[in-house]
Amino acid sequence: MVKGFSNNEVKNDTEIKESNKEKKGLAAFLKGKKFTYTLPGKKQINIFGSIVLGLNMILILLVILYLKNQEFHDFVFNVGR
Repeated sequence: MVKGFSNNEVKNDTEIKESNKEKKGLAAFLKGKKFTYTLPGKKQINIFGSIVLGLNMILILLVILYLKNQEFHDFVFNVGR
């Protein structure tokens, strides 16, 4: 006999009663709505990719400037207080 399987059928005579509570808030608002996800187009992918790469380059430049330039380091240190 294979473990986990049985030839005997299990009968559940008790029915599960669903609660008929009214949904409130966001659930009530979203009850009839159907959401569909569409993949972004090539232009949108390029725009977001350019933004992410640009912000990463600015972050790297600021970190290098922070480590190498003492005046910028002091400025960041004083503004952060």
